[in-house]
Amino acid sequence: MARRGEGDRQGVGSLELFYDLVFVFAITQISHHLVLNLNWAGLGQSLLCLAVVWWSWNYTTWVTNELDTDSAVVRLMLIGVMLATFAMAIAIPEAFAERGLLFAGAYVAIQVGRHLFLTFAGAAAGTLERERAARILIWFLASGVFWIAGGIAEGDARVVLWLVALALDYAAPLRLYPVPGMRRLDHGTWQVATHHFAERFQLFVIIALGESIVVTGATASEYELTGSRATAFVLAFLGTAALWWLYFDYVAHIAERRLEKSPERTRLARDAYTYLHIVMVAGVIGSAVGDELVLAHPSDRLPAEELAVIAGGPAVYLVAHALFRLRMAGSISWKRLAGAAGCVAAGFAGAVGPGVLVAGLVVAVLAAVIAAELASGKRREGRGEPSPMARLEAAAGGAGTAGPERVP
Repeated sequence: MARRGEGDRQGVGSLELFYDLVFVFAITQISHHLVLNLNWAGLGQSLLCLAVVWWSWNYTTWVTNELDTDSAVVRLMLIGVMLATFAMAIAIPEAFAERGLLFAGAYVAIQVGRHLFLTFAGAAAGTLERERAARILIWFLASGVFWIAGGIAEGDARVVLWLVALALDYAAPLRLYPVPGMRRLDHGTWQVATHHFAERFQLFVIIALGESIVVTGATASEYELTGSRATAFVLAFLGTAALWWLYFDYVAHIAERRLEKSPERTRLARDAYTYLHIVMVAGVIGSAVGDELVLAHPSDRLPAEELAVIAGGPAVYLVAHALFRLRMAGSISWKRLAGAAGCVAAGFAGAVGPGVLVAGLVVAVLAAVIAAELASGKRREGRGEPSPMARLEAAAGGAGTAGPERVP
């Protein structure tokens, strides 16, 4: 059941693409939940749902990075996980009401079921693979008690129990799953097939962007296409395209290359992909919700909470990129941080103008960041200077030199 050697540079298989389809629905459910509960409590609930959805997908990605998805038993396991994920996604709108137990129970079934398979079917007795799978299973069983208890409880008690469970789940990889009486593991216990791993996370960004496209089209089709709404529709599309450009122009490629060359590949993969990509996805979801709000009322002055989402989604996305670069390359993306500040400033224009004006300013800020980075890269190439990534690799004794990559 093991994935073949990394030298084959295996990409993502059709089963994994099929598995991802259910997450398009899950992300849509989260964005709809936020639209219908646009307050601090609703934001917190939406973020908790996103954290749960992300954590179930993330662990499966680490697992399929090592397993052969052409194996029949692996396929059956992944299809079972997909079904439980579908049930969890169905419960999202009522996760804090009548379907809390379904939401929590499905999540626990995903995590515990997957690692029961890995512990007792995916690895032979006495192997390191079985030991690490068993440790993760123990941690999921411990957090599962709080998840199920929260699903049974109501009101604030549910939220508190789920936050405790979520803290256990998110702390486990940082602690490397310690279990009393067992030897401590290190990061070398896990191996990362770089090309497949990076591509999986790139595809989840595409899933989030795709959900934004779906929301834009579905919302626009519900209303009369007036001049202001047509403008909002175009701006929503251009904003999504800008978010795509900012990630896939050079970030995705250089990050994969940096991960491949890192002597601490597992630690870097955990920090930059497992923990930081969820912030990017949250930014994309916020942007999609903002697009929906502007399309619904393009000519109106929008309330403060709606303006915060319209401007805050792209701002969070840009900040996440800055954090990602800091972790991957050890340098700061001042242009993207300035862009995040510009998006926040654009939100204040909603005090004097309609929502479509704010959306236009946000898109202008994103376009300005892209233009500034392109211009910076061209100036550097004209001077014959290596990119910051190439200089970092050269300083670390890496093989990279000037190359085509650029980090403006």
